[in-house]
Amino acid sequence: MTSTTQEATASHEHKLQRRLRARHLNMIAIGGAIGTGLFVASGATISQAGPGGALAAYALIGIMVWLVMQSLGEMAAYLPVAGSFQEYGRRYVSDSFGFAMGWNYWFNWAITVAAELVAAALVMRYWFPDVPSIVWSAGFLAVLFLLNALSARVFGEGEFWFATIKVVTVIVFLVLGVAMIFGILGGPSPGFENWTTGDAPFVDGGLGLLAVFVVAGYSFQGTEMVGVAAGEAEDPERTIPRAIRTIFWRILLFYIGAIAVIGFLIAYTDPNLLNSAEDNIAVSPFTLVFDRAGIAIAAGLMNAVILTSVLSAGNSGLYVSTRMLFSLARQGHAPRYFGKLSGHGIPMRALIATTIVGMAGFITSLVGDGAAYTFLLTLSALAGFITWIGISYSHYRFRKCLKAQNIPLDSLPYKANFFPAGAVLALFMCFFVVAGQALDPIRTGENLFAILSPYLGIPVFLLLWLVHKQLTGSKAVDPATADMSRE
Repeated sequence: MTSTTQEATASHEHKLQRRLRARHLNMIAIGGAIGTGLFVASGATISQAGPGGALAAYALIGIMVWLVMQSLGEMAAYLPVAGSFQEYGRRYVSDSFGFAMGWNYWFNWAITVAAELVAAALVMRYWFPDVPSIVWSAGFLAVLFLLNALSARVFGEGEFWFATIKVVTVIVFLVLGVAMIFGILGGPSPGFENWTTGDAPFVDGGLGLLAVFVVAGYSFQGTEMVGVAAGEAEDPERTIPRAIRTIFWRILLFYIGAIAVIGFLIAYTDPNLLNSAEDNIAVSPFTLVFDRAGIAIAAGLMNAVILTSVLSAGNSGLYVSTRMLFSLARQGHAPRYFGKLSGHGIPMRALIATTIVGMAGFITSLVGDGAAYTFLLTLSALAGFITWIGISYSHYRFRKCLKAQNIPLDSLPYKANFFPAGAVLALFMCFFVVAGQALDPIRTGENLFAILSPYLGIPVFLLLWLVHKQLTGSKAVDPATADMSRE
């Protein structure tokens, strides 16, 4: 074997392969933003806050997510690595902060994989009510494992087609919905009747808006996955900015457009909207609109779409949590064992470990009354918001490091808009959403444990941060000496 061949082999063994194309990244970005929250639970938000309240809440959250993604896009285009925000936290804030960010994100999506397996089994009951849930969950887990084990490009293709189904569904929904609003389909036009009935467009005033604001925040989680995928993206300096630039418009079109259509066509007092919070496909607002448009198989069609949405979330969740564990291992924040790559550039050991954790999480849902599974979900509830807060803060520190080392902003492949106001506003809005977690249990008169339990993820994150800091003596990064290399 020649020295050149040996060097190429060594490089292949130690680095992830950049095999995700621009179209994969675009669909990973959009697929992360479209989930069952839009297809099923969007009706409940309109029922709770009215069409105007729901529209305002999703628009505000959309702006917040866009600002977070601006911050992530600037750093990801500059340093496109699989560790993403974990690596940015380590380089620009402190080693301990990066450690806590990485483990927080890995746990969040490893548990989310378990949640998606549970959801997939529930969806399959629509067609096969007598088949045990574990059969479907085991089968889907095997599919997700194979999509991730073959290559990054196979994962990207799988996610591309999963996301494409969601995108096409929303576009068809919007087209049919607009036709119904103008009276072209489904009978006479409803006009503005549903926006002026009763307390519409705003129901329950500011409290209704705040309650939906919190729910809407969960709907957008997963958008940040494109930052993790940057580590395997082809030509990241070009493809990452392109994906980031289009996110805002997609959010605007899909979420704001869908909420507006539902608000025009279905009264907020319709009991079906409130029932849609219970994941009942038959009363999903999408199903109701398709049914009124004359699509006879609306319920079965939406059930299939929601199944692909669930599998998409599981597929992406397994991918990003695997890459995060791999990155943690490479930085010495996890056992080095998980930092090895297979012959075709896949962190197979990290993938197997994450798959086992996801499977274990699913098994807890079958044991006893599922209390352990509920606890795991509660523990990870705020992990996504903690990630967004960490991204915004890391970006603030990133800019300080650039300034301290006289690195011109013009040298950045992508520059975030509205800095520093954008990063600060995103931080404030994320904190506001986190604080609002207690609103619903307080309003319903729950006990103190129910009020405080949504916040369990915060002390866990802080404990990870502080224990690592205590054991390693990690100090805050000095902007003047921060590692600003691009590899």
